[in-house]
Amino acid sequence: MRTSGWMKRQPWFWPIKLFLKRISGKELWLRPEVKYDVLQSDSWKYIPALLNEQSIVYSLGVGDLIDFDLDLINDYGLTVHAFDPTPFAEEWIQGQTLPDRFVFHPWAAAGEDGSLRLYRRVNTRGKASGVMWTAGSDAGDAEDFIDAPAYTIHTMMEKLGHRHIDMLKIDVEGAEYLILDGLREGDSLPRQLLVEYHHRFPGVGKQRTAHSISRLRQLGYRIFGISETGREVCFVLDPG
Repeated sequence: MRTSGWMKRQPWFWPIKLFLKRISGKELWLRPEVKYDVLQSDSWKYIPALLNEQSIVYSLGVGDLIDFDLDLINDYGLTVHAFDPTPFAEEWIQGQTLPDRFVFHPWAAAGEDGSLRLYRRVNTRGKASGVMWTAGSDAGDAEDFIDAPAYTIHTMMEKLGHRHIDMLKIDVEGAEYLILDGLREGDSLPRQLLVEYHHRFPGVGKQRTAHSISRLRQLGYRIFGISETGREVCFVLDPG
């Protein structure tokens, strides 16, 4: 049974749904570990005090959803570098009127430089997506794929001449785990790290997300925000 749009708009819906998913073992029991004043745009929470006009944001995974990126540009005058290697995203971006501070790159992010195979996303009802692609064939059509140029975050920074990133947002349909593992190889870590985890995908599992979060804690990251669905987890590199 599908949930009605009216029900999803009620303030009690998502907290109850997330609680039920946690007690059933489908979602992790996560909570904020440090306290900051935060704002929210779309499903993402962020720390405004850590952003200004000179800030550099990397946004991985565009599709046709760039409201968060445009909000940051409009509110802070900063620059967003958006990355998405899929044919749909590149064509869609070309059809938009965008500010100069939104810079698009048709690259994939990965745990190592080279080529990344992406499969057309297929939902639980067997319907293929026209927008989303995934790095895992279990969650996609194994016969419908593309091979995209892929780079680590460190290599992207070198190619673009950036010595730091103020925020890294990752929404890449299951490829986030290897990207996050690759952060350990860089000299400069993003201060804010916003990640949508996809442990709900076939062949992934929440233990992989738990392991990823544990590794990020070892790097000095702490959770400051979690979305109402529990899927978007927001970290800050906390000096304390």
